[in-house]
Amino acid sequence: MIQAIGLTSSPRKELPPAVDDVSFEAHAGRVTALLGAPGAGKTTVLRLLLELQRGRGVTYFRGRPLHRIPHPAHEVGVLLGDVPGHPARSVRGHLRMLCAASGVPARRADEVLEAVGLVSLRDKRLGTLSRGMDRRLGLACALLTDPHTLVLDDPARGLSVGESRWLHDMMREHAAQGGTVLCSTADPKEAARIADHVVTLEGGRVVADQEAAEFARTRLRPRVAVRSPHAVRLSALLTQEARSARRSVEVVREGGNRLCVYGSTCAEVGETAFRHGIVVHQLADEIGDMGPAARGGVSAGAAPDGQPAQAPGDPQKDERPPLTPTAEPLAPDQSAAAPEATAPEATAPEATPHEATPHEVPPHEVPPPEAETHKTAAPRPTTAPSTARTTPRSTRPHVTLPPPVLVRPAPRPLRPVRYEIRRATGVATGYVVGACVLLVSALTAVVLARIGHTPQPRLLAAWPAELPLPPAALGAGLLGALAFGDEFRHPALAADRGTVPRRLGLLTAKLLVASAAALVLAVLTIGCDAELLYLVHGSEMVTVPTDWLPLTAGWLALMTGCAWAGVLAAGVFRSTTAGLAAVVAVPLLVVPLVHKLVEGPSARTPEPLSQRLRDGLPLRWPFGGEQHLEAVLRLVAQPVGGAMALSVVALLGAYVFTGLRSRVR
Repeated sequence: MIQAIGLTSSPRKELPPAVDDVSFEAHAGRVTALLGAPGAGKTTVLRLLLELQRGRGVTYFRGRPLHRIPHPAHEVGVLLGDVPGHPARSVRGHLRMLCAASGVPARRADEVLEAVGLVSLRDKRLGTLSRGMDRRLGLACALLTDPHTLVLDDPARGLSVGESRWLHDMMREHAAQGGTVLCSTADPKEAARIADHVVTLEGGRVVADQEAAEFARTRLRPRVAVRSPHAVRLSALLTQEARSARRSVEVVREGGNRLCVYGSTCAEVGETAFRHGIVVHQLADEIGDMGPAARGGVSAGAAPDGQPAQAPGDPQKDERPPLTPTAEPLAPDQSAAAPEATAPEATAPEATPHEATPHEVPPHEVPPPEAETHKTAAPRPTTAPSTARTTPRSTRPHVTLPPPVLVRPAPRPLRPVRYEIRRATGVATGYVVGACVLLVSALTAVVLARIGHTPQPRLLAAWPAELPLPPAALGAGLLGALAFGDEFRHPALAADRGTVPRRLGLLTAKLLVASAAALVLAVLTIGCDAELLYLVHGSEMVTVPTDWLPLTAGWLALMTGCAWAGVLAAGVFRSTTAGLAAVVAVPLLVVPLVHKLVEGPSARTPEPLSQRLRDGLPLRWPFGGEQHLEAVLRLVAQPVGGAMALSVVALLGAYVFTGLRSRVR
């Protein structure tokens, strides 16, 4: 179950907090609806209980706050807005990537795809999915780890009737299997129809915490649905009579020739139409919404504060959203049964309108009020929504949840590595960057060989003296920056914590994968440049230098350092552009400073730092170990190597500091 206690958002300058002291409970085995008009604070409440927004209060999920749960995704499945994934990633690839991050088997992706009906669209890109398919994928992501609790923010918004019905059935099925479901909605009728418990918010505060049956009885009110070709005239007459009689009656135009009259009856509306000779095509009792307070409307007649009501022809009245009934008629084979015991829609707080036979009656043939009242069907009694929960499954569409995860594997060090590999290889960005780097490097090497006066190591690396870094190093830095930049731009891991988790395991995985990509790019760059130079200029351009070992080590270290700098800078500044800018800033800003420090003489000795490091080595090691240490120190003592090492250490410290700060918050 969910226990929310005293949830309060941070104050907004001079305005009161959007959510103030919200407390409620959502029990297991039930669907709890968080109801409120737009701006009432529903999304803020969900973000507070998921610890995605700073504020006061605490929320317990089966007795533990979310930050005390080792793996929150295994406890809570979340659907907030659209699916946070890269638009170029396939549906199946996205789910398999999340399987690697959550530690569930990869076959779980196919199981949830079959459960939500997306097997035929598993190779589609996320950016091409429709609204309904995106909601199905979001529910699949929420069910991927077999969580006990589902938290859904207005899941049926923008969906068709069929898609909404399917989604609601999935929610009921999850609750029927013992899970906890908490969803938000702005439609009171939808809340009363799908939920067992309704928590009503207004102005950021809880104004009602009721069972669905009590909510339907006290918060919903009846209305009269009228269709007439003279709807404007009838609306004006009803408003005028209500003002004369000082009765609180609200008339709402819903477009076309349809009116909804609150605070009146079919008999009164029929009498008014009969007296003024107005043709009526429909006259039916319905269960409406929560009234003008929920929609910002104004009642006709005598308002509670004594102010005059709004005229029926006001444009603000006409712009209200339609309040069409959503209940469905019973199936033919169920028409003989009682409404309270058969169709689940009949037990919802709204009833199917019983329309009179459409006909046009001349004014002199309009039946008397008694006859009109006799023809108009009475409203169905509002029963408890819990009755619908006991309805046999055959009366509603059959849905199946994915099979439960019976055995959860223990955390392994390679789990974040598998996730990072699937994240990097699931989209074509890395391949495009690598191909562009190889093409630019090859062309640059050919041009440098044509011009001449370029040393062979720089020629093979396609590194002109005028550029701070070779194209391959920039490409490695860009690949490293994309590792965290794409995470923050398309936060696939945001379902459980709302942002990219700053765990050392994930950082280590990104550094390893970025290093591997940089090393592969370094080898391919040298190979492609050498092959193209051999084809264009002959074998004299590709001779192996005598000091190839330190040159190779320096080249690989440069590529790895650029990749690491890109990863760390993008993780600190949360942007791919910032990560690439940090890589470029190393040779432009840090190298001159390090060069002045390294090559400048000391106050006590005129020898540079490289010579001082060489002289300061310990005693000679056996098997020539001092030579390797001297080579490493010589590499670090170079201006570019020292600047890269210093930059990586500084960025790593900044990353750790920001991670600790967010954890303290």
